[in-house]
Amino acid sequence: MKTPPAIVVQIVHIFGPHKGNIQEFTNDTITIGRHPSCHVRFPADLTAVSRKHAEIVREGNRFKILDKNSTNGTYINGKKVSEAFLKDGDVIAFAETGPKVSFLTQMQESRVVAEQPLGTPESKQPAAAPVPEPETEEVPIGNVRMPLVVQYGPTLRSFKELPIVIGKGSRSDLVLPHEALCDRHVQIFFWQGRYYVKDLTGQRAVRINQSPIGVQAPLNPDDELSLSPQGPTFRFLGEGRLMEVEHPDREEERSAAGKEHQAKQESTPGASDSKPSPSLFKRFFQ
Repeated sequence: MKTPPAIVVQIVHIFGPHKGNIQEFTNDTITIGRHPSCHVRFPADLTAVSRKHAEIVREGNRFKILDKNSTNGTYINGKKVSEAFLKDGDVIAFAETGPKVSFLTQMQESRVVAEQPLGTPESKQPAAAPVPEPETEEVPIGNVRMPLVVQYGPTLRSFKELPIVIGKGSRSDLVLPHEALCDRHVQIFFWQGRYYVKDLTGQRAVRINQSPIGVQAPLNPDDELSLSPQGPTFRFLGEGRLMEVEHPDREEERSAAGKEHQAKQESTPGASDSKPSPSLFKRFFQ
């Protein structure tokens, strides 16, 4: 007999000591704090977070967060709460200036999800990233109701139907005002049980694990998807989830490029300074 679907809660750490880590739970109650017994555990010296700060409790198919009389309070999207029902994409802060996480749920067939207390965070990056599979012919693209969640900066954007187009132009479904992107830069679609990416630039700009994909290629769990050599870069976590990743070496490259650009501007009479537009999602949450 088929078991009822489970609801997996995903806690995405977006600010604080565990930034970039993701925990998954199927528990009816998820405890948060500095106490060693907590499911989401913060370092003992992070005193802004109480020992038993908050808990997330399942009520039917909904989830409620309860502040456990913490010293510095619990905040949902910047508003202090004692209890509140959560929705996908909510940003939870433990203390007004404390660590922040994004809350996300996903329905799927019942399975056991290992609890991962975060005493010592572990990187999700694989030891050796696989090379994208070559495609001998283009995969057909059609509309299908499949979820896609994109984490970029401090927010999560959710889509219920594919394909979607990502680019910096207003005609894209997900607009990222990144100077390295085309107006319609890349397409994400689903075919025969797999998520695919299609390069719309015609310049072999899109890469998986540093290798150009050509026209299109499937995404495998832990693949790194770079929309251009200058970024942005995402990690595919499987099940329709893309998480932004930042690399220090690329930050250095961007810094060097910025200095070179500034030098050119200073040497050109009448040239005005131009700065890249800040991320759309970061502006949204300011």
